[in-house]
Amino acid sequence: MRIAEISTPEIRHSHNDSQSQSQLHQHLISQIESSIKQTENLSPDKLVPDTISCDLRQTLTQLSKVAPFPNSLKLVIWKLGYRLWNACVDLANTTSLRSLPSSKAEEHAKLRHVAADLLYIAGDVSGVPSPAIKSASFYHKTGVKWHELRKFDLASSCFEKATDLLSKIDLDLVSDAGEKKLFLDLNIARSKTAWEVSDRNLAVALLNRAKSLLFGSPDHYKALANQYSMFGKSALSNSESNSLNEALKLMNEALELHEKGLRAARTREETVDLKACRSKTLRFISAVHLQMNEFESVIKCVRVLREGDTVDQHPSLPVMAMKAWLGLGKYGEAEKELRGMVVNNGIPEGAWVSAVEAYFESAGTAGAETAKGVFLGLLGRCHVSASAAVRVSHRVLGESCSEGSKVRAKVVSELVSDDRVVALFSGEAAAKQRTAMHSVLWNCAADHFRLKDYVTSADMFEKAMLYIPFDIENRILRAKGFRVLCLCHLGLSHLDQAQEYINEAEKLEPNIASAFLKYKIYLQKKDQDGAITQIQAMTTCLDFKPDFLSLAAHEAVACRALAIAVAALSNLLNFYSPGKSMPTSEVVVLRTLVTILTQEPGNELEALKFVKHVHNRASELGPNCFFGTGEVGRRERNWFAVTSWNLGTKTGTEKKYELCAEFYRLASEFYCLLVDGQVENMVCKSLILTVSAIIASENQKKTTLPESEAKQAVQLLDRAGKILKSILPGNQLNGDPISTIEPDLYFIYTFCAYDIHGRFNDSGLQLQLVKTFATSKACNSKFLLQIGLTASQGQQCNHEVATFALNECLSAFLSSSSPDYQNVALIVRKLIAVTSIHKGDTDDDAVYNMYKQAYRVMVGLKDSEYPTAEGKWLAMTAWNRASVPVRLGQIDAARKWMDIGMQLAKHVNGMETYRACMEDFINGFEKKFGAPIDGVNRPQLVV
Repeated sequence: MRIAEISTPEIRHSHNDSQSQSQLHQHLISQIESSIKQTENLSPDKLVPDTISCDLRQTLTQLSKVAPFPNSLKLVIWKLGYRLWNACVDLANTTSLRSLPSSKAEEHAKLRHVAADLLYIAGDVSGVPSPAIKSASFYHKTGVKWHELRKFDLASSCFEKATDLLSKIDLDLVSDAGEKKLFLDLNIARSKTAWEVSDRNLAVALLNRAKSLLFGSPDHYKALANQYSMFGKSALSNSESNSLNEALKLMNEALELHEKGLRAARTREETVDLKACRSKTLRFISAVHLQMNEFESVIKCVRVLREGDTVDQHPSLPVMAMKAWLGLGKYGEAEKELRGMVVNNGIPEGAWVSAVEAYFESAGTAGAETAKGVFLGLLGRCHVSASAAVRVSHRVLGESCSEGSKVRAKVVSELVSDDRVVALFSGEAAAKQRTAMHSVLWNCAADHFRLKDYVTSADMFEKAMLYIPFDIENRILRAKGFRVLCLCHLGLSHLDQAQEYINEAEKLEPNIASAFLKYKIYLQKKDQDGAITQIQAMTTCLDFKPDFLSLAAHEAVACRALAIAVAALSNLLNFYSPGKSMPTSEVVVLRTLVTILTQEPGNELEALKFVKHVHNRASELGPNCFFGTGEVGRRERNWFAVTSWNLGTKTGTEKKYELCAEFYRLASEFYCLLVDGQVENMVCKSLILTVSAIIASENQKKTTLPESEAKQAVQLLDRAGKILKSILPGNQLNGDPISTIEPDLYFIYTFCAYDIHGRFNDSGLQLQLVKTFATSKACNSKFLLQIGLTASQGQQCNHEVATFALNECLSAFLSSSSPDYQNVALIVRKLIAVTSIHKGDTDDDAVYNMYKQAYRVMVGLKDSEYPTAEGKWLAMTAWNRASVPVRLGQIDAARKWMDIGMQLAKHVNGMETYRACMEDFINGFEKKFGAPIDGVNRPQLVV
């Protein structure tokens, strides 16, 4: 409201004032009046210029320097102050200060401040009633404005000036209720400003000082109590350690004032109003006690509020009572409070949801059933929002990994599957809450899945599906739900249920994830054909990536389904092409394939196919491109070389010579790719063993090696021979390769070369090979014996090689310190046989010399040191050779053979009977022919 201008009697001007001072006063007054008129003429839609307040403040400062003033001038200043104040009021009534910028709102406050200062300068004016109170009122109102603008220093200055003005007034002389109220309001305002600048001691002191300014008015009690309550609430929101005690002290002060106000109340309205304020304060006191864990005090406060003439039914009471009972460990009383909310229609949703959360948080898993019961009970009593259902479910579930999580998950499962709860989430209005509930259930299910609790996980995933709409937009989300359910049942080995879920998912979203899960089901069912077929189906998916074939192979290996793993990786090879980027290099895939195949016996042929594929791809792309460069490439080459060698050794041991030859040939190729001088030995070995396996395979199959393959074998041996020459000292063929290559391998090379070259009737080269071998340190008697025996028999026998080898072998045995007469006898027999076949018809002496050599060997030996059977054979065959000459009348030849046979028989044990017969025959022969035997002249044999 406008403050009316005051009409006062005209006051005479002092005749003692000088003319100059009067003119200065008039000048300053005219300046002030001009600024006030400018303010009065401001349009409501225009902002107050900054210059007005500045001009007024400067003029006021000058005016204050020429005080004191005559009463007439004081009256003028007083009127000007009122005019300026009323102008500010008019502007405030036509313009919302809150809509103004803070700087412009401050201009209004500055003008009010100037108006208050004008009254202050005027001081006591004759004819104006209570000028100090009016001036203090201006300062109080201006201070309130500065407080609202949070200019607390200016507000405090205004309040202090007002206080100074009122301090000179005797309260007993103040009769007006409004003026009395000013004293209280000023103290409260000063207290609020002190509180804002954190001078809490002063703030509370001012409130305590205001207790003497109540004048027995219920309104005064209420105002002061409310300020105590406000300070208590502010302290309650503070995080300092002693804030709760401070808040409780302030609230108790407010409660005491409410009680005194009730005793002073005279009307029903005042009583009802104060009782409502008292109940509110008691509730805050109860809340403070609850925060301080003083649960008994909380219960006492609640009981006080529930007793008496007016029972407080505030929704917060049962919540606080329940929390207090929980704090005291009396869960039965707490449950009564909680269930009492079900029948209390006045409790809003937020209150009982908070109560349910608090009850469950304290009671834990044991309170889950109660929480569910309360929620379902509220469903039948009042409207419950979907948000409340989400909050309760989330609170009951808590941390899925904590103790009792299974029980809580089961309770929530029953809660969210109730048709009434599901109905809360129907419609577009609840779309956000439906998504939130789905997320809560999904996350819980995911947590249990990570803990491998597939039963609980499957249950919660199923309940989450209830909160996915059956529309096109959510088709992918439903498919995802079916896939995770499939995973849960896979974990439980419920393969039929898993297949049902994945079939549903595939209908909604036929993608690689569904196809892969279907493959896993076939894999766990051990349906090899189905799994391999599904691998083919995976490659047709639009979002297929080759990584899934690698993953499929990994799963198959884990299930020991190696054939399926091979099928997956074989399909993966189809996606490799030059220049195409792949997550895994082709050589790694092939290495994995060979590794898988070699884990079980019987897969050598399949492994050979992929090893050949490696060799072909390396030839096509180049070794560096296929295997890689540097150390990685070297390791890959070495791995395939060693694996081929090992597979060749394995198949050779198992007498699978055809496969053995292939693996050794590939090993030689891979070893050639290694840039390392030391691998020449392995290349040589691989080539030699390849030919050896080829010959062994031929003998095993009892077939003749085709000429083309024989020529390839010759080429392999030529390569091996070149390597042998390169590693011999001085590149001399008669050097010693033993230092770099095993003697056995050199023998195998010689043996195989003899065999292969014999197919081309190159007997000269065969003899040269054997002679070269015989001069090396790798040669020993057993090797020569084997070569000699081989050369002495079969279709490719070579009597020159046989004779040479056997003679060399015989010389070696006989020169030994302990000759092996068993082998000596065998060699003699073979030499006699070879000589008989190839020279017997033309050179009988050559055969005879062999017998003579055998006789010389036997002479001087102990009994049976020379094999008896072989000795008997020599004696009897020599004797029998005389039969043909006898028949042909070749008496000398007959005598020669009978003589050597008789001599041999004398050195063989067990031939006494034979010797007797021989002697009888010889005697008869001598009588008949008169031929001398053993140098005795006997009659000639007549034929």
